Amino acid sequence: MSDITTREIEYTAHDGKNFVGFFAAPKTDQPVAGIIVVPEWWGRDDYVVERAKALAEKGYAAFAVDMYGDKKTTDEASQAHEWMNETFAQPNTIVDRANAALATLSAQPEVDPNRLAAIGFCFGGKVVLELARAGAPIQSVASFHGNLQTQNPAKEGVFKAATLICHGKDDSMVSLEDVANITQELESAHVPHQVLVLEHAKHGFMNPLADERAKKTGVDVGYNAQAEQKSLIALDELLQTTLK
Repeated sequence: MSDITTREIEYTAHDGKNFVGFFAAPKTDQPVAGIIVVPEWWGRDDYVVERAKALAEKGYAAFAVDMYGDKKTTDEASQAHEWMNETFAQPNTIVDRANAALATLSAQPEVDPNRLAAIGFCFGGKVVLELARAGAPIQSVASFHGNLQTQNPAKEGVFKAATLICHGKDDSMVSLEDVANITQELESAHVPHQVLVLEHAKHGFMNPLADERAKKTGVDVGYNAQAEQKSLIALDELLQTTLK
């Protein structure tokens, strides 16, 4: 396990909203590749912070993104839904906020701004895919049980990031048709991609708290350790290939 440094970083997006991201990086004299980590619809909670720390221990600088402002989080599905929908009210909000986070990450002294990636979970999966569709300067992008639908299909030469899609076969929120559609979208735009459809995995399969959340909220999510492990192995391969 690498020795890491962590800090919270305040930043502002184009809409003037103030955000608080969580930064983690290995203690090193050399700049390292940077990764934004975009959370589920619950907000910038402990789960996404732990994901950032785990990436730092693997040698990357990681920035757990705040999508709602003031690092707000909730355990209530209705509140999460409301906050997420607020980010959809204007067409550019999620990309603007993700770009603000990416710029903040790139500006850190520990980060090599020429080696960047974006990963996201659930709502965050949609955010990072839209960021790539908008032509962000990232080498790779990964979505875990993310919303795959879009109004802005990938354009060849604009979507430049090698892509990993990890989807649970038993996901009741994102359909296998959505998976087929994004596969076709990426193929048409000649984007290098890997799509994993994971057996016996529901929405939220990466999060060990998903079963507890399902009981509390009635939302159809569930943790699957095997699907999580397969996804993390695929992510490791993607990052090692694209962020050398």
